[in-house]
Amino acid sequence: MLTPRQTILTLLALCAALLAPLPAHAAAGGAQAGAAPAAVRNPVVLVHGYNADPGVWGSLREDLKADGYTDSELFSWGYDTHQSVNEVLSGRLAAYVDQVRRQTGAARVDIVGHSFGSLVSRWYVKYGGGGATVGRWISLAGPNRGTSTAWACALWDQACRDMTPGSYVVKNLAAGDETPGEVRYATFWSECDEIVNPDSSVPLTGATNTPVGCLDHNDLLGDDATSAGVRAFLAS
Repeated sequence: MLTPRQTILTLLALCAALLAPLPAHAAAGGAQAGAAPAAVRNPVVLVHGYNADPGVWGSLREDLKADGYTDSELFSWGYDTHQSVNEVLSGRLAAYVDQVRRQTGAARVDIVGHSFGSLVSRWYVKYGGGGATVGRWISLAGPNRGTSTAWACALWDQACRDMTPGSYVVKNLAAGDETPGEVRYATFWSECDEIVNPDSSVPLTGATNTPVGCLDHNDLLGDDATSAGVRAFLAS
């Protein structure tokens, strides 16, 4: 039989045991202590090219969804492609990215641009604050150093003037570091691109540059191997 003093000590010990914090693995619902947190995936903003619209991304969107992305993580920005890269469009893209970040709670987004969309999104990254809000930047057949075919419409269209070799936009994007900051850059280019001339306009110094073989300019949007490369880079 316990003495009164022993009874009090036993009760105090029992209370201390009940009030003690749970071990980390128990408090986490059985997760092992020290386990790495789940990787955070950035939402993806898709930026179409000249004279196009968000519908061009149907194939890549479906591939991304097959990889586990949800509609709430995929955003296709639509815009008037006949306006200035630096004075108008990059600022509108910045506002759209800010909206996506507010909606998703993400600190950064990943951007995939096709053709002219590569210039708009690069200007945003380099000069419009995107260096702090973009994790990965991917260019599909982007005229990153200009394309001679843009002279065909440069007389009456500002976007075409921006795409010509030696334009204000092209020169400023090439100035200094072509792939600045902590953003990770990738390009995919075709050796048979009938729109981007020369083909070597697409790859950038400091980027992961991937040749996709002999594909027409718009065929990169639906090519399985290109899609696999884009998705692998987003997952890296």
